[in-house]
Amino acid sequence: MSDSLSLRNTWRKEGRLFELQHTDPNSKARAGLITTDHGQIQTPIFMPVGTQSTVKGVHLHELLDDIKAQIILGNTYHLYLRPGLKILEAAGGLHKFNGFTRPMLTDSGGFQVFSLTDIRKISREGCEFRSHIDGSKHFFTPEGVMDIERTIGADIMMAFDECPPGTASYDYARKSLDLTHHWLERCVKRFCETDDKYGYHQALFPIVQGCVYPELRRESAQFVTDLDAEGYAIGGLAVGEPAEQMYEMIEVVNEILPQDKPRYLMGVGTPVNILEAIERGVDMFDCVMPTRNGRNAQIFTWQGTINFRNAKWADDFSEVDPAGTSYVDHVYSKAYLHHLIKAKEMLGLQICSIHNLAFYLELVRVAREHIIAGDFAQWKASVVSQLSARV
Repeated sequence: MSDSLSLRNTWRKEGRLFELQHTDPNSKARAGLITTDHGQIQTPIFMPVGTQSTVKGVHLHELLDDIKAQIILGNTYHLYLRPGLKILEAAGGLHKFNGFTRPMLTDSGGFQVFSLTDIRKISREGCEFRSHIDGSKHFFTPEGVMDIERTIGADIMMAFDECPPGTASYDYARKSLDLTHHWLERCVKRFCETDDKYGYHQALFPIVQGCVYPELRRESAQFVTDLDAEGYAIGGLAVGEPAEQMYEMIEVVNEILPQDKPRYLMGVGTPVNILEAIERGVDMFDCVMPTRNGRNAQIFTWQGTINFRNAKWADDFSEVDPAGTSYVDHVYSKAYLHHLIKAKEMLGLQICSIHNLAFYLELVRVAREHIIAGDFAQWKASVVSQLSARV
């Protein structure tokens, strides 16, 4: 631990990344402001996932103007493999490559690498894996991942970690956490030895791991807090464990993570998961669910989830989500969307994806409004049962 503590003063500081603006009087919910060189982000916030330099099925102008995404996420594993670092560096980074002018965050690629169970080998040095595209062999080290993320050019970078399954044994989780902390120290060292790649500030968030074991989560939360980073991520949740255990781990971790830094819950989740996590003090979210479900003709609304493959919508000419404010809601009817899905028109799945992303952004925006108003806990209790419904 002494090596970690010696790093705390080597983080590059250019003002405060996060300003905590409001807290809900009856919960741990927070409203804040993250400031990056590509713009500000009002929290709580949801980040659309742009795995391969694109949010699937969504045009750039829709992200910026209709969905009003304040920040999107890029995937280090996929971008490293394709289009590759040479192309991204020649373009001047991911912002210039895909045209998204607002903040971006990159994960470390760790989750994708470790999900390749049969074609990867983990060691203390790093992780060897084979590309899912062509089978070619690659090796990720903590130092190498920092260099990759610098080159991609995200405003916020994640440390390289191992993500154990939610059902992992204590012994596996213990060894995994030791490895994650060892890699984290190497990530921080490399990060501090290198400069921002394209002339704007890049921040590094350590990731709290520990599976579903409270003592491991506490240990990890304290370990990363001692690094005095600009923000922190909570990883290894929504990976097979029951939702109640996920909520318990969030509470355990947030008792330790500092109040004046942003907290990012990785890969979560349903609208109800997000509200439950906001209530427990989480600020940032990402998940593929809005676009993945959209591509399967399912949409999220304030009344619950709708599956537009069902024949019941064939002659329903009402708005998609009368209570919502997305431009999609007030242009297309349920009957029209059902028709597009049945006719296998690509536009149908695109509309579903755009609607879902707009809904998620509206969900966190309304949550923020209620945090500022001081009645988030009451409002959340009044909407969760409806959000869980299947219409």
